[in-house]
Amino acid sequence: MSVLIFWATQVMPGDVAQMIVGQFATEEQVRAVRAKLRLDDPIHVQYLRWAGALLRGDLGLSLMMDRPIAPLIREAIVRSAVLAGISIVLVAAVGIWLGVFTGVRKDSKADHAVSVGMYFFISVPEFFWAIVVILVFAGYLGWLPATGYAPLSDGFWTWLKHIILPVSTLVTGLVAHIARLTRSSMIETMQSQYVTAARAKGLPERIVIRRHALRNALVPTITVLAIDVGLLMGGIVVVETVFSYPGLGRMLIFAIEQKDIPVVQAGILAVTAVYALANLAADLAYAYFNPRIRYGNAVAG
Repeated sequence: MSVLIFWATQVMPGDVAQMIVGQFATEEQVRAVRAKLRLDDPIHVQYLRWAGALLRGDLGLSLMMDRPIAPLIREAIVRSAVLAGISIVLVAAVGIWLGVFTGVRKDSKADHAVSVGMYFFISVPEFFWAIVVILVFAGYLGWLPATGYAPLSDGFWTWLKHIILPVSTLVTGLVAHIARLTRSSMIETMQSQYVTAARAKGLPERIVIRRHALRNALVPTITVLAIDVGLLMGGIVVVETVFSYPGLGRMLIFAIEQKDIPVVQAGILAVTAVYALANLAADLAYAYFNPRIRYGNAVAG
């Protein structure tokens, strides 16, 4: 991924040195900046220099702000992690609950109503929901701020008011996605032989659902939750831009607009690392929810 990220940023249109010195700079000034930043070195030499610095924990300097990138990324990713963390917890909790609720009530009125709602929420993109919640809750009702960010030191309620709208925008489509998948998995699991055997033993239905059906039905949901972390990171870019939330997504947009290549490289690498860790967490969770899966020398049963 580091190779792909570095190559992609190198083929971006525009001259970084020209953008730094401005459009009215002389050719000598442009050449001086290129020499200072060593932009004329072969691309493989630039990559090895960049990768070596990464291994030492050095993300470089921002070309536009002339500041170390590591503190900027750290501050931005913490703010984005707040949005992403709260969102993924809500997506998992609400989505799984709705999926189980409709799965055990297949073809009921409640199932049909929730299913129609899920199709609707999946079909609408994040930026539309962002505009809707801003118009309704910030513009018409005036309950919440439309944009901005407040640190927790300003007070819990002030902090919470600034993240309610971004979080609600992020979770809308993903909740419907998880709910649909969990519903399908629950319907299939409830028709399995081991659930029929559990019912034949006279176990209460809630015990059958919780101990025998739910645990197995959650295995495919775990996989999709890991994928949804990637979708969530993509959604954060849009949501942070609309709500002027100073997180990693908004920083990436700013860096791309300003052709601040080192910041773009570091930001995309951070997003990639989050996605890889989410998939690792999903793999480790398989063994917990499905005892037939074993890692190491054993083979999945």
